[in-house]
Amino acid sequence: MHPTDTALVLFSGGQDSTTCLAWALQRFARVETIGFDYGQRHAIELSVRPTVLEQVRALSPVWNERLGEDHMIDLSLISKISDTALTSNVEIAMQENGLPNTFVPGRNLLFMTVAATVAYRRGLTVLVGGMCETDFSGYPDCRDDTMKALQVALNLGMATRQRIETPLMWIDKKQTWELAFEAGGQPLVDLIRFETHTCYLGERGERHEWGYGCGKCPACELRARGYAQFAASRGA
Repeated sequence: MHPTDTALVLFSGGQDSTTCLAWALQRFARVETIGFDYGQRHAIELSVRPTVLEQVRALSPVWNERLGEDHMIDLSLISKISDTALTSNVEIAMQENGLPNTFVPGRNLLFMTVAATVAYRRGLTVLVGGMCETDFSGYPDCRDDTMKALQVALNLGMATRQRIETPLMWIDKKQTWELAFEAGGQPLVDLIRFETHTCYLGERGERHEWGYGCGKCPACELRARGYAQFAASRGA
């Protein structure tokens, strides 16, 4: 990392983006966050964001000093032009094209484009996202090739030298929990378990060992399995 790099973290309020935030706070002297309201079915993630940010600050005086402004962007147009299980109340299922109907076409492409625009205005040089193609639902806009191509396109289109970093790209959910532990110890792991939100259905009624959620949707299953493997490896 270049000593003058500054970062904008795509921060939803979920496990992956919170882990990425901690990763960025370890590395950059100035870190800002950006979130998107796109009419998501699990909009509860937006309500937990302020608490998670506040508690991340409380974990470390250094992180508190480094963590700057949070930006919330209205991208409700996504829900108006898409018809998916994340933007409407339909059953989660596989589609004929081999992708789950939780895939929101263009979502990450638009997220990164808007983030790059905000970063341009704020003088931030690195965009940090929680995309992953090791332990994911098969979304094509989470692939490494997609992010690399997008980085080229954004820099060409804005005459910038911004860099897209995806710390979770080649690790599974167990390793994501491990990365959080390495960054902030058990306090960060517990913050992620009980304050962040990942469940696609927006359920926060039941608290499991791995956190809140329905326990049945693909996001909950990945999170639960990864935490069980992480806890077992630590003898918990």
